Amino acid sequence: MQMSDDCQRDVLIVGGGPAGLATALMLAKRAWTNITVLEKRAAADYYEPDKAFNYLIDGRGQKLTDFLGLTEELANISVPSTDFYLTRIKPNGSRKTLKLPIVNPNRKPAYWLPRRAFVLLLYQEIKRNWQGCINVLFNTECIQINQADSPNTNQKTIDVVVRTDTNNLIHFQPYFLVGCDGLYSTVRQTLQQWDSPESDRFEMKCFPSPSASLRYKVLTLPPQFPLDSDGKEHAACDMAYVIRGRFRDRQRSVSLGLLPIKNPDEPRSANIITRPNHKIWDLKTSETLYNFLEQAFPQLPIRQIVSPEEAQRFALSEGGAFPTPQYCAGLYFELNNQDRQNQSAAFIVLLGDAVHCFPPDIGQGVNSALEDVYILNEILAKYENNLCQALPEYESQRSPDVKAVVQLVRFAFPWQYNQAPLRRFFWSLNFFGRLILSRIFSPLISQPAFLMIQDHQRSYQDILLKANRTTKILSGLGLVLVAGWLVIVFRAGITGLVFW
Repeated sequence: MQMSDDCQRDVLIVGGGPAGLATALMLAKRAWTNITVLEKRAAADYYEPDKAFNYLIDGRGQKLTDFLGLTEELANISVPSTDFYLTRIKPNGSRKTLKLPIVNPNRKPAYWLPRRAFVLLLYQEIKRNWQGCINVLFNTECIQINQADSPNTNQKTIDVVVRTDTNNLIHFQPYFLVGCDGLYSTVRQTLQQWDSPESDRFEMKCFPSPSASLRYKVLTLPPQFPLDSDGKEHAACDMAYVIRGRFRDRQRSVSLGLLPIKNPDEPRSANIITRPNHKIWDLKTSETLYNFLEQAFPQLPIRQIVSPEEAQRFALSEGGAFPTPQYCAGLYFELNNQDRQNQSAAFIVLLGDAVHCFPPDIGQGVNSALEDVYILNEILAKYENNLCQALPEYESQRSPDVKAVVQLVRFAFPWQYNQAPLRRFFWSLNFFGRLILSRIFSPLISQPAFLMIQDHQRSYQDILLKANRTTKILSGLGLVLVAGWLVIVFRAGITGLVFW
Protein backbone atom coordinates (compact mmCIF):
# COMPACT_ATOMS: atom_id res chain seq x y z
CA MET A 1 0.00 0.00 0.00
CA GLN A 2 1.39 3.41 -0.94
CA MET A 3 1.53 5.88 1.92
CA SER A 4 1.68 9.64 2.14
CA ASP A 5 3.70 11.17 4.95
CA ASP A 6 0.38 11.80 6.73
CA CYS A 7 0.34 8.15 7.88
CA GLN A 8 3.26 8.77 10.23
CA ARG A 9 1.54 11.68 11.99
CA ASP A 10 -0.46 11.50 15.22
CA VAL A 11 -4.17 10.68 15.07
CA LEU A 12 -6.53 11.37 17.97
CA ILE A 13 -10.04 9.90 17.90
CA VAL A 14 -12.50 11.35 20.41
CA GLY A 15 -15.08 8.68 21.25
CA GLY A 16 -14.48 4.95 21.58
CA GLY A 17 -17.90 3.73 20.48
CA PRO A 18 -18.56 1.83 17.23
CA ALA A 19 -17.62 4.74 14.96
CA GLY A 20 -14.45 5.59 16.90
CA LEU A 21 -13.06 2.07 17.16
CA ALA A 22 -14.04 1.29 13.57
CA THR A 23 -12.21 4.41 12.40
CA ALA A 24 -9.12 3.41 14.35
CA LEU A 25 -9.13 -0.04 12.74
CA MET A 26 -9.72 1.40 9.28
CA LEU A 27 -6.81 3.83 9.64
CA ALA A 28 -4.54 1.10 11.02
CA LYS A 29 -5.33 -1.09 8.00
CA ARG A 30 -4.47 1.90 5.85
CA ALA A 31 -1.00 1.97 7.49
CA TRP A 32 -1.54 4.82 9.97
CA THR A 33 0.66 4.03 12.94
CA ASN A 34 0.14 6.52 15.80
CA ILE A 35 -3.56 6.32 16.69
CA THR A 36 -5.02 7.18 20.10
CA VAL A 37 -8.68 6.67 20.99
CA LEU A 38 -10.29 8.49 23.94
CA GLU A 39 -13.28 6.83 25.63
CA LYS A 40 -14.97 8.14 28.77
CA ARG A 41 -16.46 4.75 29.70
CA ALA A 42 -14.49 2.39 31.93
CA ALA A 43 -14.18 -0.50 29.44
CA ALA A 44 -15.20 -1.63 25.97
CA ASP A 45 -17.87 -3.95 27.39
CA TYR A 46 -19.00 -1.54 30.13
CA TYR A 47 -22.67 -2.20 30.83
CA GLU A 48 -24.98 0.81 31.07
CA PRO A 49 -28.57 -0.36 31.63
CA ASP A 50 -30.16 2.68 30.00
CA LYS A 51 -27.85 2.38 26.98
CA ALA A 52 -28.26 -1.38 26.56
CA PHE A 53 -29.30 -0.99 22.93
CA ASN A 54 -29.42 -3.75 20.37
CA TYR A 55 -27.90 -3.11 16.97
CA LEU A 56 -28.99 -4.56 13.66
CA ILE A 57 -25.86 -4.49 11.52
CA ASP A 58 -27.15 -4.58 7.95
CA GLY A 59 -25.45 -4.56 4.57
CA ARG A 60 -24.33 -0.94 4.94
CA GLY A 61 -22.51 -1.66 8.17
CA GLN A 62 -21.17 -4.91 6.79
CA LYS A 63 -19.34 -3.09 4.01
CA LEU A 64 -16.97 -1.94 6.73
CA THR A 65 -16.91 -5.21 8.69
CA ASP A 66 -16.09 -6.96 5.40
CA PHE A 67 -13.15 -4.58 4.90
CA LEU A 68 -12.00 -5.19 8.47
CA GLY A 69 -12.42 -8.97 8.10
CA LEU A 70 -14.90 -9.14 10.99
CA THR A 71 -18.19 -10.14 9.35
CA GLU A 72 -17.78 -13.86 10.02
CA GLU A 73 -17.04 -13.20 13.68
CA LEU A 74 -19.96 -10.77 13.79
CA ALA A 75 -22.26 -13.52 12.49
CA ASN A 76 -21.01 -15.95 15.14
CA ILE A 77 -22.06 -13.70 18.04
CA SER A 78 -25.35 -12.47 16.56
CA VAL A 79 -28.86 -13.57 15.65
CA PRO A 80 -29.37 -13.30 11.86
CA SER A 81 -32.39 -11.46 10.51
CA THR A 82 -33.23 -14.59 8.51
CA ASP A 83 -34.04 -16.34 11.82
CA PHE A 84 -36.04 -13.50 13.37
CA TYR A 85 -38.99 -14.84 15.35
CA LEU A 86 -41.34 -12.58 17.27
CA THR A 87 -43.67 -13.63 20.09
CA ARG A 88 -46.53 -11.36 21.13
CA ILE A 89 -47.83 -11.91 24.65
CA LYS A 90 -51.20 -10.40 25.55
CA PRO A 91 -52.30 -9.38 29.06
CA ASN A 92 -54.34 -12.59 29.38
CA GLY A 93 -51.18 -14.63 28.80
CA SER A 94 -52.02 -15.82 25.28
CA ARG A 95 -49.04 -15.99 22.95
CA LYS A 96 -48.57 -15.90 19.22
CA THR A 97 -45.22 -16.51 17.53
CA LEU A 98 -44.50 -15.56 13.94
CA LYS A 99 -41.46 -15.48 11.69
CA LEU A 100 -41.02 -12.09 10.12
CA PRO A 101 -41.02 -12.25 6.32
CA ILE A 102 -37.79 -11.79 4.40
CA VAL A 103 -38.16 -8.88 2.00
CA ASN A 104 -35.47 -10.10 -0.39
CA PRO A 105 -33.83 -13.51 0.17
CA ASN A 106 -30.94 -12.51 -2.11
CA ARG A 107 -29.78 -9.73 0.22
CA LYS A 108 -27.15 -10.23 2.86
CA PRO A 109 -28.66 -11.13 6.25
CA ALA A 110 -28.46 -8.47 8.93
CA TYR A 111 -27.29 -9.35 12.44
CA TRP A 112 -28.83 -8.56 15.84
CA LEU A 113 -26.49 -8.12 18.81
CA PRO A 114 -26.16 -5.89 21.90
CA ARG A 115 -24.26 -2.63 21.52
CA ARG A 116 -21.58 -3.63 23.99
CA ALA A 117 -21.02 -6.95 22.17
CA PHE A 118 -20.33 -5.08 18.94
CA VAL A 119 -18.02 -2.57 20.64
CA LEU A 120 -16.18 -5.46 22.29
CA LEU A 121 -15.81 -7.18 18.90
CA LEU A 122 -14.03 -4.11 17.52
CA TYR A 123 -11.89 -3.66 20.64
CA GLN A 124 -10.79 -7.30 20.66
CA GLU A 125 -9.64 -6.92 17.06
CA ILE A 126 -7.48 -4.00 18.17
CA LYS A 127 -6.00 -6.03 21.03
CA ARG A 128 -5.32 -9.03 18.78
CA ASN A 129 -3.76 -7.37 15.78
CA TRP A 130 -3.25 -3.63 16.14
CA GLN A 131 -1.83 -2.86 19.60
CA GLY A 132 1.32 -1.57 17.99
CA CYS A 133 -0.45 1.35 16.34
CA ILE A 134 -3.74 1.85 18.26
CA ASN A 135 -3.88 2.89 21.91
CA VAL A 136 -7.34 3.03 23.52
CA LEU A 137 -7.55 5.13 26.69
CA PHE A 138 -10.60 4.44 28.86
CA ASN A 139 -11.88 6.72 31.63
CA THR A 140 -10.67 9.74 29.66
CA GLU A 141 -12.73 12.68 28.48
CA CYS A 142 -11.99 15.45 26.01
CA ILE A 143 -12.82 18.67 27.85
CA GLN A 144 -11.33 21.35 25.62
CA ILE A 145 -9.81 21.86 22.17
CA ASN A 146 -7.65 24.90 21.47
CA GLN A 147 -5.55 26.34 18.70
CA ALA A 148 -1.95 26.61 19.87
CA ASP A 149 1.25 27.90 18.31
CA SER A 150 3.36 25.12 16.86
CA PRO A 151 6.91 25.10 18.33
CA ASN A 152 8.46 24.27 14.96
CA THR A 153 6.55 26.54 12.58
CA ASN A 154 4.75 29.86 12.52
CA GLN A 155 1.45 28.09 12.11
CA LYS A 156 -1.04 27.00 14.71
CA THR A 157 -1.72 23.43 15.74
CA ILE A 158 -4.47 21.65 17.66
CA ASP A 159 -4.14 21.27 21.43
CA VAL A 160 -6.62 18.79 22.93
CA VAL A 161 -7.02 18.83 26.70
CA VAL A 162 -8.04 15.48 28.17
CA ARG A 163 -9.07 14.67 31.74
CA THR A 164 -8.43 11.21 33.19
CA ASP A 165 -10.36 9.40 35.93
CA THR A 166 -7.77 10.66 38.45
CA ASN A 167 -8.46 14.27 37.35
CA ASN A 168 -5.07 14.57 35.70
CA LEU A 169 -4.93 16.71 32.56
CA ILE A 170 -3.15 15.41 29.46
CA HIS A 171 -2.46 17.43 26.31
CA PHE A 172 -2.45 15.99 22.79
CA GLN A 173 -1.34 17.79 19.62
CA PRO A 174 -2.71 15.57 16.85
CA TYR A 175 -2.22 16.12 13.15
CA PHE A 176 -5.55 14.40 12.46
CA LEU A 177 -8.42 14.81 14.93
CA VAL A 178 -11.51 12.61 14.45
CA GLY A 179 -14.76 13.53 16.19
CA CYS A 180 -16.79 10.40 16.97
CA ASP A 181 -18.14 11.81 20.22
CA GLY A 182 -21.86 11.74 19.55
CA LEU A 183 -24.72 14.21 19.46
CA TYR A 184 -23.20 16.61 21.99
CA SER A 185 -19.83 16.47 20.26
CA THR A 186 -17.14 18.61 21.86
CA VAL A 187 -15.24 18.45 18.57
CA ARG A 188 -18.16 19.79 16.53
CA GLN A 189 -19.00 22.49 19.08
CA THR A 190 -15.37 23.63 18.95
CA LEU A 191 -15.47 23.82 15.16
CA GLN A 192 -18.64 25.88 15.39
CA GLN A 193 -16.71 28.39 17.51
CA TRP A 194 -13.69 28.36 15.20
CA ASP A 195 -15.64 28.74 11.97
CA SER A 196 -16.32 32.19 10.57
CA PRO A 197 -19.18 34.05 12.32
CA GLU A 198 -21.30 34.21 9.18
CA SER A 199 -21.02 30.44 8.59
CA ASP A 200 -23.37 27.78 9.96
CA ARG A 201 -21.47 24.74 8.61
CA PHE A 202 -21.12 23.14 12.04
CA GLU A 203 -24.47 24.15 13.46
CA MET A 204 -26.94 21.29 13.74
CA LYS A 205 -30.02 21.75 11.57
CA CYS A 206 -33.04 20.19 13.28
CA PHE A 207 -36.25 18.82 11.75
CA PRO A 208 -39.52 17.70 13.37
CA SER A 209 -40.41 14.03 13.61
CA PRO A 210 -43.36 12.16 15.19
CA SER A 211 -40.96 10.04 17.23
CA ALA A 212 -38.63 12.81 18.41
CA SER A 213 -38.76 13.50 22.16
CA LEU A 214 -40.35 10.15 23.01
CA ARG A 215 -38.75 8.95 26.22
CA TYR A 216 -37.35 5.50 26.95
CA LYS A 217 -36.17 3.40 29.84
CA VAL A 218 -34.57 -0.03 29.82
CA LEU A 219 -35.60 -2.70 32.34
CA THR A 220 -32.94 -5.37 32.82
CA LEU A 221 -34.38 -8.87 33.17
CA PRO A 222 -32.51 -12.10 34.01
CA PRO A 223 -31.47 -14.56 31.29
CA GLN A 224 -34.24 -16.96 30.28
CA PHE A 225 -36.69 -15.30 32.67
CA PRO A 226 -40.06 -17.04 33.28
CA LEU A 227 -42.99 -15.91 31.18
CA ASP A 228 -45.63 -17.13 33.62
CA SER A 229 -46.10 -17.60 37.36
CA ASP A 230 -45.79 -21.39 37.10
CA GLY A 231 -42.37 -21.18 35.47
CA LYS A 232 -43.44 -23.53 32.69
CA GLU A 233 -42.38 -21.18 29.90
CA HIS A 234 -39.13 -19.23 29.77
CA ALA A 235 -37.88 -16.55 27.42
CA ALA A 236 -35.64 -17.82 24.62
CA CYS A 237 -32.56 -15.67 24.05
CA ASP A 238 -32.88 -15.67 20.25
CA MET A 239 -36.57 -14.75 20.31
CA ALA A 240 -37.93 -11.21 20.10
CA TYR A 241 -40.86 -10.38 22.37
CA VAL A 242 -43.56 -7.75 22.49
CA ILE A 243 -45.34 -7.99 25.84
CA ARG A 244 -48.51 -5.91 25.87
CA GLY A 245 -49.79 -4.16 28.98
CA ARG A 246 -53.46 -4.15 29.91
CA PHE A 247 -53.89 -0.37 30.28
CA ARG A 248 -55.36 1.47 27.31
CA ASP A 249 -55.29 5.13 28.38
CA ARG A 250 -52.34 7.12 27.03
CA GLN A 251 -50.86 7.99 30.43
CA ARG A 252 -50.60 4.32 31.45
CA SER A 253 -50.50 2.29 28.22
CA VAL A 254 -47.16 0.49 28.07
CA SER A 255 -45.44 -2.45 26.38
CA LEU A 256 -42.15 -4.26 26.88
CA GLY A 257 -40.02 -4.80 23.78
CA LEU A 258 -37.17 -7.31 23.78
CA LEU A 259 -34.85 -7.90 20.83
CA PRO A 260 -33.00 -11.19 20.25
CA ILE A 261 -29.47 -11.95 21.45
CA LYS A 262 -27.15 -14.91 20.84
CA ASN A 263 -25.76 -15.48 24.34
CA PRO A 264 -28.27 -17.43 26.50
CA ASP A 265 -26.49 -16.35 29.70
CA GLU A 266 -26.74 -12.62 29.03
CA PRO A 267 -29.40 -10.46 30.76
CA ARG A 268 -32.29 -9.30 28.59
CA SER A 269 -33.05 -5.63 27.99
CA ALA A 270 -36.75 -4.75 27.93
CA ASN A 271 -37.35 -1.40 26.25
CA ILE A 272 -40.14 0.85 27.47
CA ILE A 273 -40.89 3.75 25.10
CA THR A 274 -43.55 6.29 26.02
CA ARG A 275 -44.72 9.86 25.68
CA PRO A 276 -42.97 12.33 28.00
CA ASN A 277 -46.07 12.69 30.21
CA HIS A 278 -46.50 8.96 30.88
CA LYS A 279 -47.17 7.82 34.44
CA ILE A 280 -44.04 5.67 34.51
CA TRP A 281 -41.91 8.80 34.82
CA ASP A 282 -43.62 9.63 38.12
CA LEU A 283 -42.67 6.32 39.76
CA LYS A 284 -39.71 7.09 42.02
CA THR A 285 -39.62 4.10 44.39
CA SER A 286 -39.26 0.39 43.81
CA GLU A 287 -42.61 -0.37 45.48
CA THR A 288 -44.59 2.06 43.32
CA LEU A 289 -42.85 0.56 40.29
CA TYR A 290 -43.71 -2.99 41.35
CA ASN A 291 -47.35 -2.02 41.87
CA PHE A 292 -47.59 -0.38 38.45
CA LEU A 293 -45.88 -3.24 36.60
CA GLU A 294 -48.00 -5.89 38.34
CA GLN A 295 -51.16 -4.08 37.30
CA ALA A 296 -49.90 -3.40 33.77
CA PHE A 297 -48.54 -6.91 33.11
CA PRO A 298 -50.71 -9.47 34.95
CA GLN A 299 -49.34 -12.17 32.62
CA LEU A 300 -45.80 -11.85 34.07
CA PRO A 301 -44.42 -12.81 37.51
CA ILE A 302 -43.04 -9.31 37.99
CA ARG A 303 -41.46 -9.77 41.43
CA GLN A 304 -39.72 -12.93 40.24
CA ILE A 305 -38.14 -11.35 37.18
CA VAL A 306 -37.41 -7.81 38.45
CA SER A 307 -34.99 -7.85 41.37
CA PRO A 308 -35.33 -5.24 44.16
CA GLU A 309 -32.01 -3.72 43.08
CA GLU A 310 -33.16 -3.43 39.47
CA ALA A 311 -36.52 -1.99 40.53
CA GLN A 312 -34.76 0.67 42.59
CA ARG A 313 -32.30 1.49 39.80
CA PHE A 314 -35.07 1.69 37.21
CA ALA A 315 -37.25 3.92 39.40
CA LEU A 316 -34.41 6.38 39.98
CA SER A 317 -33.20 6.36 36.38
CA GLU A 318 -33.97 9.37 34.21
CA GLY A 319 -33.86 7.20 31.10
CA GLY A 320 -33.35 8.98 27.82
CA ALA A 321 -35.18 10.71 24.99
CA PHE A 322 -35.11 10.18 21.24
CA PRO A 323 -33.22 13.02 19.57
CA THR A 324 -34.67 15.35 17.00
CA PRO A 325 -33.48 14.40 13.47
CA GLN A 326 -30.54 16.68 12.75
CA TYR A 327 -27.31 17.07 10.83
CA CYS A 328 -24.61 19.63 10.15
CA ALA A 329 -23.36 20.57 6.70
CA GLY A 330 -19.68 20.64 7.62
CA LEU A 331 -17.93 17.28 7.82
CA TYR A 332 -14.32 18.43 8.02
CA PHE A 333 -12.12 21.38 9.01
CA GLU A 334 -8.59 22.23 7.96
CA LEU A 335 -6.48 24.39 10.25
CA ASN A 336 -4.21 26.84 8.41
CA ASN A 337 -5.76 25.86 5.09
CA GLN A 338 -4.49 29.09 3.53
CA ASP A 339 -1.14 27.36 2.98
CA ARG A 340 -1.84 23.99 1.40
CA GLN A 341 1.84 23.30 0.71
CA ASN A 342 2.80 23.35 4.38
CA GLN A 343 2.61 19.85 5.84
CA SER A 344 2.23 21.09 9.42
CA ALA A 345 -1.49 21.89 8.90
CA ALA A 346 -3.94 19.97 11.09
CA PHE A 347 -7.16 18.31 9.97
CA ILE A 348 -10.43 17.48 11.71
CA VAL A 349 -13.26 15.22 10.50
CA LEU A 350 -16.66 14.39 12.01
CA LEU A 351 -18.27 10.95 11.80
CA GLY A 352 -21.42 9.24 13.06
CA ASP A 353 -23.73 10.93 15.55
CA ALA A 354 -21.39 13.91 15.73
CA VAL A 355 -22.61 14.92 12.27
CA HIS A 356 -26.01 13.21 11.92
CA CYS A 357 -28.35 12.01 14.64
CA PHE A 358 -31.96 10.83 14.71
CA PRO A 359 -34.41 8.45 16.47
CA PRO A 360 -33.87 4.69 16.01
CA ASP A 361 -36.96 4.26 13.80
CA ILE A 362 -35.17 2.79 10.78
CA GLY A 363 -32.16 1.17 12.45
CA GLN A 364 -29.64 3.30 10.58
CA GLY A 365 -27.81 5.04 13.44
CA VAL A 366 -24.93 2.59 13.69
CA ASN A 367 -25.11 1.57 10.02
CA SER A 368 -24.88 5.13 8.72
CA ALA A 369 -21.93 5.73 11.06
CA LEU A 370 -20.12 2.61 9.80
CA GLU A 371 -20.87 3.67 6.24
CA ASP A 372 -19.31 7.06 7.02
CA VAL A 373 -16.11 5.26 7.97
CA TYR A 374 -16.25 3.00 4.92
CA ILE A 375 -16.65 5.89 2.50
CA LEU A 376 -13.84 7.80 4.21
CA ASN A 377 -11.69 4.70 3.72
CA GLU A 378 -12.48 4.56 0.00
CA ILE A 379 -11.57 8.20 -0.48
CA LEU A 380 -8.36 7.87 1.54
CA ALA A 381 -7.45 4.95 -0.73
CA LYS A 382 -8.12 7.09 -3.80
CA TYR A 383 -5.78 9.84 -2.56
CA GLU A 384 -3.21 7.56 -0.90
CA ASN A 385 -4.05 8.85 2.60
CA ASN A 386 -3.50 12.50 1.67
CA LEU A 387 -5.93 14.35 3.95
CA CYS A 388 -5.60 17.65 2.13
CA GLN A 389 -7.16 16.07 -0.96
CA ALA A 390 -9.34 13.40 0.67
CA LEU A 391 -11.35 15.34 3.25
CA PRO A 392 -12.88 17.94 0.90
CA GLU A 393 -14.04 15.12 -1.39
CA TYR A 394 -15.35 13.17 1.59
CA GLU A 395 -17.56 16.10 2.56
CA SER A 396 -18.70 16.63 -1.03
CA GLN A 397 -19.53 12.95 -1.54
CA ARG A 398 -21.07 12.15 1.84
CA SER A 399 -23.06 15.31 2.61
CA PRO A 400 -26.01 14.48 0.28
CA ASP A 401 -26.48 11.12 2.01
CA VAL A 402 -26.18 12.71 5.45
CA LYS A 403 -28.98 15.12 4.61
CA ALA A 404 -31.07 12.38 2.98
CA VAL A 405 -30.99 9.89 5.87
CA VAL A 406 -32.15 12.60 8.27
CA GLN A 407 -35.12 13.32 6.00
CA LEU A 408 -35.90 9.62 5.52
CA VAL A 409 -36.17 8.95 9.24
CA ARG A 410 -38.91 11.58 9.52
CA PHE A 411 -41.45 9.57 7.52
CA ALA A 412 -40.10 6.03 6.95
CA PHE A 413 -41.48 4.42 10.15
CA PRO A 414 -42.05 7.04 12.90
CA TRP A 415 -45.36 5.72 14.29
CA GLN A 416 -44.15 2.27 15.37
CA TYR A 417 -44.17 3.17 19.08
CA ASN A 418 -47.99 3.39 19.35
CA GLN A 419 -47.75 7.02 20.43
CA ALA A 420 -50.75 7.83 18.19
CA PRO A 421 -52.73 4.73 17.07
CA LEU A 422 -54.92 6.60 14.57
CA ARG A 423 -51.93 8.15 12.83
CA ARG A 424 -50.21 4.78 12.78
CA PHE A 425 -53.32 3.37 11.07
CA PHE A 426 -53.15 5.99 8.29
CA TRP A 427 -49.39 5.49 7.97
CA SER A 428 -50.02 1.74 7.56
CA LEU A 429 -52.58 2.40 4.81
CA ASN A 430 -50.01 4.53 3.00
CA PHE A 431 -47.29 1.89 3.51
CA PHE A 432 -49.29 -1.05 2.17
CA GLY A 433 -50.79 1.07 -0.62
CA ARG A 434 -47.30 1.95 -1.87
CA LEU A 435 -46.18 -1.65 -1.49
CA ILE A 436 -49.06 -3.00 -3.61
CA LEU A 437 -48.75 -0.28 -6.25
CA SER A 438 -44.96 -0.76 -6.46
CA ARG A 439 -45.52 -4.39 -7.44
CA ILE A 440 -48.00 -3.43 -10.14
CA PHE A 441 -46.39 -0.26 -11.52
CA SER A 442 -42.70 -0.81 -10.83
CA PRO A 443 -40.41 1.06 -11.45
CA LEU A 444 -42.75 4.05 -11.77
CA ILE A 445 -43.95 3.57 -8.18
CA SER A 446 -41.23 2.76 -5.64
CA GLN A 447 -41.46 0.56 -2.59
CA PRO A 448 -42.05 2.23 0.79
CA ALA A 449 -38.90 3.99 1.99
CA PHE A 450 -38.57 1.67 5.00
CA LEU A 451 -38.11 -1.30 2.65
CA MET A 452 -35.79 0.50 0.23
CA ILE A 453 -33.49 1.41 3.13
CA GLN A 454 -32.82 -2.29 3.67
CA ASP A 455 -31.12 -2.43 0.26
CA HIS A 456 -27.55 -1.44 1.15
CA GLN A 457 -26.62 -0.96 -2.50
CA ARG A 458 -28.90 2.06 -2.73
CA SER A 459 -27.68 5.37 -1.36
CA TYR A 460 -29.84 7.31 1.08
CA GLN A 461 -30.00 10.10 -1.49
CA ASP A 462 -31.34 7.76 -4.17
CA ILE A 463 -33.94 6.32 -1.78
CA LEU A 464 -35.15 9.79 -0.82
CA LEU A 465 -35.43 10.83 -4.47
CA LYS A 466 -37.47 7.72 -5.30
CA ALA A 467 -39.72 8.16 -2.26
CA ASN A 468 -40.38 11.82 -3.08
CA ARG A 469 -41.04 11.00 -6.74
CA THR A 470 -43.59 8.37 -5.73
CA THR A 471 -45.26 10.85 -3.38
CA LYS A 472 -45.59 13.36 -6.23
CA ILE A 473 -47.01 10.72 -8.58
CA LEU A 474 -49.54 9.52 -6.02
CA SER A 475 -50.50 13.09 -5.12
CA GLY A 476 -51.01 13.90 -8.79
CA LEU A 477 -53.03 10.74 -9.28
CA GLY A 478 -55.14 11.64 -6.26
CA LEU A 479 -55.85 15.10 -7.66
CA VAL A 480 -56.87 13.59 -11.00
CA LEU A 481 -59.25 11.16 -9.29
CA VAL A 482 -60.79 13.90 -7.15
CA ALA A 483 -61.17 16.16 -10.19
CA GLY A 484 -62.76 13.32 -12.17
CA TRP A 485 -65.18 12.58 -9.35
CA LEU A 486 -66.15 16.26 -9.12
CA VAL A 487 -66.76 16.37 -12.89
CA ILE A 488 -69.02 13.31 -12.66
CA VAL A 489 -70.93 14.81 -9.74
CA PHE A 490 -71.24 18.15 -11.52
CA ARG A 491 -72.52 16.54 -14.73
CA ALA A 492 -74.94 14.37 -12.80
CA GLY A 493 -76.23 17.49 -11.09
CA ILE A 494 -76.68 19.34 -14.40
CA THR A 495 -78.45 16.31 -15.93
CA GLY A 496 -80.77 16.13 -12.96
CA LEU A 497 -81.65 19.82 -13.26
CA VAL A 498 -82.37 19.50 -16.99
CA PHE A 499 -84.55 16.44 -16.43
CA TRP A 500 -86.41 18.18 -13.66
